[in-house]
Amino acid sequence: MTTASLPEIEGCGAGGSEQNVSRTAFLLAYLLLGIAFGVVLTLSEVVSWFRIQEMFRFQSFRMYGIIGSAIATAAATVALIKRVKLKAISGEIIAIPSKELGSGVRYAVGGTIFGLGWALTGACPGPLFALIGNGVSVMVAAVLSALAGTWVYGWSRPRLPH
Repeated sequence: MTTASLPEIEGCGAGGSEQNVSRTAFLLAYLLLGIAFGVVLTLSEVVSWFRIQEMFRFQSFRMYGIIGSAIATAAATVALIKRVKLKAISGEIIAIPSKELGSGVRYAVGGTIFGLGWALTGACPGPLFALIGNGVSVMVAAVLSALAGTWVYGWSRPRLPH
């Protein structure tokens, strides 16, 4: 049996101080980006229950325009990543595997569950943290429910038909 000291175990978080500094810097960058994203969501009123209700009642194009521009931006970004073979910070080429659509039942079921959760909470999962940051403390229940649902899916995934 071989033994290793904690700094030798990759990913244990007990590496040298240089590794901890870079990890802290990345976490701080992620935190600041998350705060900036929350501010943008708030200022654009994407987190507004009223705006979401308007969308589901087909009373305003605003949210559809925001969602559509997000889809277009994501599609262009993925195409660019594939075309220029962009590399991650670690140096590995970012590979985005193709998905097999199959009959599409899993997407219909998943989309329905997602839509029901969105309609019941009045919020998409993305803005939940921004809503909590804005003082809408009832959204803590939605976050905990989303985490529980994610755990249940992770537990049941091996048993589900994919």
